[in-house]
Order: sequence, then C-alpha cells, then structure tokens
Amino acid sequence: MAKHRILVASYTNSIHALQFDGDASLTAQPSIQVGHHPSWIEFHPQDPSLVFAAIEQTEGKIVAVKYDPSSGNGAIVGEIASGGADPCSLYATNDRLFVANYSSGSLSVLPISSQAPYLLDGPTTTVQLHGSGPNLERQTGPHAHQVLLLPSRGELLVADLGADVVCRFAQQDGIWKLQARIGFEPGSGPRHTAVYDGALYTLNELNSTLSKHRFPPLPAEPSLIAVKPTMANPPPAPTDMLAAELLIPAPNSSFPTAYAYVSNRNDPSPEGDIISIFAIEGVELELVAEVRTGLKHLRGMLFGGVDQRWLVAGGAQGGGVKVFERVDGGKGLKLVAENKEVEAPTGFLWV
Repeated sequence: MAKHRILVASYTNSIHALQFDGDASLTAQPSIQVGHHPSWIEFHPQDPSLVFAAIEQTEGKIVAVKYDPSSGNGAIVGEIASGGADPCSLYATNDRLFVANYSSGSLSVLPISSQAPYLLDGPTTTVQLHGSGPNLERQTGPHAHQVLLLPSRGELLVADLGADVVCRFAQQDGIWKLQARIGFEPGSGPRHTAVYDGALYTLNELNSTLSKHRFPPLPAEPSLIAVKPTMANPPPAPTDMLAAELLIPAPNSSFPTAYAYVSNRNDPSPEGDIISIFAIEGVELELVAEVRTGLKHLRGMLFGGVDQRWLVAGGAQGGGVKVFERVDGGKGLKLVAENKEVEAPTGFLWV
C-alpha cells in the first residue's frame, strides 16, 4: 500500500512525524524542535514542504519550517510574532496567514510567501475581539479559537469561545473588518466551525453541542436549524467533558454521503474518548455512531489519503496517535494502526 507521512503538532517543544503504510504500521520519523507548544500546523498552499507552526505561548510566535522531501528532515527558516497571546489556529493562503490568538482574543493577518524569507516584514493587521460569557473560568474575555476562510464568499469566520459568538469578517479597502456576529447559547463556547452545502456547523466546546444554521452570504443573517449534544448520553453540567474537533470531509466516489465527525475529550470511560458521527444531509442532525478510541483528551484529528479514507487522531494526555479507516460508507471507523510513543499530540497534517 501507499505510504503516507503525517506531521504531528503537539504540546511538547517539537513537531513530530510518523510514517503510515495504509495497513498496520505507524512508525516514528525524525522530529524537529521549534518552541513551546507548537499546537497547530498548516501547509503553505503552494508548497506543502513549507509548514507554519503556532507557538502557543504568552508572547505568541509563528515559526516557518521547511521540510526536505527526500529525507523528511525539517529546518526552521523563519519566525515572527503572532500579534497576540497563545496562537491556537492558522489558515494559510498564497500571501496571507490568518491567526487566532486565544488568550488575547484577537485575529492577526500576517504577510507570507512560498519563497524565502517566507514570513514577511510587510504590514500586518490585528483585530481585537470583545465580549465575555457566563463561565467564570473560561469566558472572562474573548478567546479566538479558530480561523476559517471561505474563499468563494470572501468571508472569514472566527470562532470566539469566550464571547459565545462566531465573528464574520469581510475585506473593505484591503482590510479585514468585522461585519456581523452569530450568537450562541450563553456558556456554550463556540470552538470550531465548518461550512457544507449552505449550512454552518459549529462545535460548542463548553456545553458539548453541535449547532447547524442556514448560512446565506453576507449581509443576510443565518438562522438556527438544530442543536444536538455531541454524545448520546451527555453528563449533567458542569462537567469536564469537552468537545474539541469538527470535520466534514467532502463527499466523493468512495464516500458519497457527507457526515460530520466530532471529537470529545475527558471521558471517564477506561475505553477512552469517543468520536461521534452525525448524519447531516437532512435538515436535522442525527447521531449515527460513537466510536471509542482508547485516547485520552482527544483534541485534534484529520482526514487524509485517497478519498479521505483515513482519519488520524491523537490523545494529548494518553494513548498516542491512532489511524482509523472509514467503513460502512463513512458511518463507522475501524482502527488500523497506532503509535503510543508520540507525546501530547494536538493536530496533524498529511504529507
């Protein structure tokens, strides 16, 4: 079977690497130290050997790493301030890197290039978000948790966990400016978003729910369709169980039906955290499966391979990294490989 290289973001000082052979092997490759908690990594769209890492620290930093395609070894080729504290999400275009700075509650837009020096000294934009929520431990101020660009709409979404909103930005005179905010239930904590077939899906971390809105382009306002718990038997609030990742891979010939895949963290079960699978092509959200992973604190996961057949997931507090195969048309997941030696994985890239 074809071999795949997987880069692993982490709550260590390194970006790790694994080789997956599509059968039962997931072996460690050379890692590279880049700084404190490179928790999110992102390709440059014109050069997949160029990777940007968010260094999640008070004086937030972005590091550029260039990988040698033949050896797989990486080298730091640039770094720059992220424009805020604890950057936790990145989105790269050909010439811009969008950054969600979690602790400072801000959005930064940095100039980049696929050519050296990669991280440019040109003008940057930083937008401070505003607001708070009722959760006194997690919502005393804004917390930008994800940036998602919608190129066909010319719109940028920023999930703000601290203020229970998703912010909608658009360009005006070349500058990204706030146009509208989508409100969510107080204390829900919007973490990640995805858009599919005219609908906005939002994963709410603090109350472990998945929301679905009809989502017309700006300036029209979205309308709520459905809200469902991310698990069949949610515990009573307050709870330490938290939703983390939301993925909706595009349908293809092998998997013609779209599903939403949600990771949940901190399940007390000895069988580890679950990945929940939702049917989304009807009006409602329908939970069709829960897959026990054996992972603890399942934060990041990502689809890859031909037809997005494989799902890699990691336990930041135990269980290492595992690769699952989509089965039953996407309604199920089957474990095919694991590596328990990777420490504190938080996110992934398929090479």
